Amino acid sequence: MSSFPQAPRVRVGAVDVWAVRESDVAAHVVQCWQRGEGGAIVTANVDIVRAATRDPALGALVASSEMVVADGMPVVWAGRLAGVSVPERVTGASLVFTLSEAAAGAGRSVYLLGGNPGVPEKAARVLGERFAGLKVVGTDSPPFGFDVDAGLAAAAVAKVVAAQPDLVLVGLGFPKQERVIRMLRAELPRAWYLGCGAGIPMAAGEFKRASGVVQKVGAEWLHRLALEPRRLAKRYLRDDLPFAFRLLAGAVQTRLGKGK
Repeated sequence: MSSFPQAPRVRVGAVDVWAVRESDVAAHVVQCWQRGEGGAIVTANVDIVRAATRDPALGALVASSEMVVADGMPVVWAGRLAGVSVPERVTGASLVFTLSEAAAGAGRSVYLLGGNPGVPEKAARVLGERFAGLKVVGTDSPPFGFDVDAGLAAAAVAKVVAAQPDLVLVGLGFPKQERVIRMLRAELPRAWYLGCGAGIPMAAGEFKRASGVVQKVGAEWLHRLALEPRRLAKRYLRDDLPFAFRLLAGAVQTRLGKGK
C-alpha cells in the first residue's frame, strides 16, 4: 500500500479527505509507478460523502483506497471550515486527463472501463490525440448488472488483467466502481485505479462540463442538474443539498471544538 505522509487530511462526514492539489495526485501516482506500488483514488463529492456517512460498509469501502480527494466544493469548504486548508477541488473528470497525461509522460498504459458501448473507445481516441505517446491497451462497456453476476464480473476483470494496464479509469458510478476496483486490485495490485464516475463520457464529449467560473463558485452541480434533471433532481435537491448544509455546520462545530 502506498502512502503520502506529507499530505494533511481532514475528516469530512465519515470520510478522511486529502488536502492536495490535482498536480500532487499525478506526481504521487508517477512516483508509485516508479516504486512498483499501486493504489486507488476515490473522488469524494457530496453524494459519496453522504453515502459513506450513512452506511458504514460504504465508509469502509472508501477508506480502503489510498487517496480520497475533494470532488465537490462543499467538501472543500467543509475541510477548510474544520481547520485544514484543502487547496482545491480535484474532480474525477479532470483527473481522467491529468493522469492520462502523466501516464503518457511516464510511458505507462491506460485502460478505460465504463460508459455506454462506443463511449470508452471515443474517450480513448480523444485522450490519445491529446497526449502523444499514450498507450491505451483496452476499453470495455460491460452490460448493466455485470458486477452482481459472477460470470460477467469475472469476464470483465479478466479482460483488464489480460491487458496489464498501469492505470485503469473506472467510470461506473459509486459504489459500483469502487467494488469493481476492489476486485481488480486483487489481480493487478501494482496498477492505479481512478473511480471517475461520468469522467469517461465527459472525456468522450458526450456532455460538457460547466465553465471554470461556475466550477470555482461551487455551482457545477446546477449545470449537471440542467443537463440531466430526471436522473439527478432527486439526488441533488432532496438528498445532497440538505446533507451539504449539515456537513458545513458540522465542520464549523469541529473547528469551534478545537478552539476550546
